[in-house]
Amino acid sequence: MNKKGEATRQTIKEKAYLLFAEKGFKEVTMKDICEATGLSRGGLYCHYTGTGQIFSEIIHDLMSRQDQDFQERLNSGISAVTILDEVLNRYQIEMTDSAASLSVAIFEYFSMQEHGTKENSIYEQYLLSSEMWQSLIQYGIDRKEFYPADVRAVIDLLLFSYQGVRMYSCLMPIDETIPSRILGEIRKILVIPKEDV
Repeated sequence: MNKKGEATRQTIKEKAYLLFAEKGFKEVTMKDICEATGLSRGGLYCHYTGTGQIFSEIIHDLMSRQDQDFQERLNSGISAVTILDEVLNRYQIEMTDSAASLSVAIFEYFSMQEHGTKENSIYEQYLLSSEMWQSLIQYGIDRKEFYPADVRAVIDLLLFSYQGVRMYSCLMPIDETIPSRILGEIRKILVIPKEDV
């Protein structure tokens, strides 16, 4: 695909992301995306067959970018605590930012029969996130910056807390101290204080 086509696809995904965050997956139509992008229906259908294809690509892009960011940080030799703090700070912001959250849309998309059985189901996304966190936690343990905690338990605590608060923030007001307290406790489970090293 040429650069203009790639740029158009990127614009479509950016505009669609905002619609999915606002309305969820089920309520967004190709007509909505046409209006948001200024494309004709024919112009939009030249790039995508439907909202499911657009949403799937958005999720894939987000996961790929997150995986790439994690790997770059780990390969750079940066302190595991620094990487953890950066990610936890981002998570804290995202946990209460219901306007930018795809949590409801993700739930709707993957709970639909035709999407829930695909190879790239929500479980596959969970496994990918788990692998990324496994790498970071093991990196921290190897560098003696993290306690040798129950890695699986910490990952589950982190991922399910993160997604749970994000989902609830779409449905009700969330006090900003909730993510701070949760993530602070997860940090305490992992990080060996400097004075103990």
